[in-house]
Amino acid sequence: MSTATHAAEGAASHLARVFAQYPIDVVRGEGVWIHARDGRKFLDFYGGHAVAGLGYGHPRWLAALERQARQIAFQTNALPMAIRERAAAKLVKFAGLGLDTVFWINSGAEANENALKLAFKLTGRTKAVALEQGWHGRTAAAGAVTWGAIEKWYGFPRRPFDVSFAPRDRPEAIEQYVDRDTAAVIVEPIQGVGGAYDLGKPMLEALRRRCDDTGALLIFDEVQCGMGRSGSPFAANHYGVTPDLLTTAKALGNGFPVAALLIARRIARQIRYDDMGTTFGGGPMACAVAEAVIDAIESESLLHNVRTVSTYIRANCLVGPVTGVQGEGLLLGLRTSRPAREVQAALMERNILTGTAGDPQVLRLLPAYILNESHVDQLCDALAQIHP
Repeated sequence: MSTATHAAEGAASHLARVFAQYPIDVVRGEGVWIHARDGRKFLDFYGGHAVAGLGYGHPRWLAALERQARQIAFQTNALPMAIRERAAAKLVKFAGLGLDTVFWINSGAEANENALKLAFKLTGRTKAVALEQGWHGRTAAAGAVTWGAIEKWYGFPRRPFDVSFAPRDRPEAIEQYVDRDTAAVIVEPIQGVGGAYDLGKPMLEALRRRCDDTGALLIFDEVQCGMGRSGSPFAANHYGVTPDLLTTAKALGNGFPVAALLIARRIARQIRYDDMGTTFGGGPMACAVAEAVIDAIESESLLHNVRTVSTYIRANCLVGPVTGVQGEGLLLGLRTSRPAREVQAALMERNILTGTAGDPQVLRLLPAYILNESHVDQLCDALAQIHP
């Protein structure tokens, strides 16, 4: 059976058939485990596509959600709420990057959409630069800067602005792409869909210098690699390179829809009423769970655990079909000697769930930050049973 398949032909469903799905009917989750309706129990190295940073049923997250739901579940941004400001202050402190203005929003794509809009509005320029293999979302602007979207699924009659795609592994080539017509450069410091590919400090420093030279704004898309997944608060901290705008989502809410755009002070000073807007962004429940996620990461030393377990994976998972490990923290790619989808299928037969990537030879690991070495041992034992 394919590891990713549509529901059986003829099955009654009112859902749009736009997602390939794994053959697991999930009914509940606990820690790093998910339970299927047929009684199987899977060790989850996929993490709901990098969302479940705290795993499933984390008590601090559950308590925050229940407490805020009982107080007030929602109110418009037209009314000030202390929880909104408090969560923003906590996120700014956690990031430690000097990006001290927060715009709360709903999803990573929407955060990227607004970051790009700000860059074009404030610079008055006409072009964006992204990197080959990068993924930024499925909305109009975010999709326009996503590698391969136009050819595969974009759907709009044209991009809303000009886009150039620079090589992701040639810092010396950046000057050819980023010029004084460039409003924004948007990059994932560690590419997710692109294969858990670590851009590295030299590339990020080259982008920072070129943006400074030309006046373009540098956007870090840390929707997948942020909120502790790299082993630092953000990959920007890990590499010591600070962007002008940073987007984050996924693990920020641990399953509750929430995203944030962090903005440098000099840019925030130029923002005016109606430059951005949202109905659900900054909702009190979203802000409460974001607070709880940060509290858990800090109080449970999860950044240290991410780094420790990541090192253990690198040291022990070069077995069976795995020939190399790339990425950072718990956004890792296991490079395989045979197609990664075949390895993924074999692992699923052994009750371990992993992901794949745009690179067909990369098996992607996006587990919860509470993962421990005994869980990694189970993965290594399963890999050792798979023929290279």
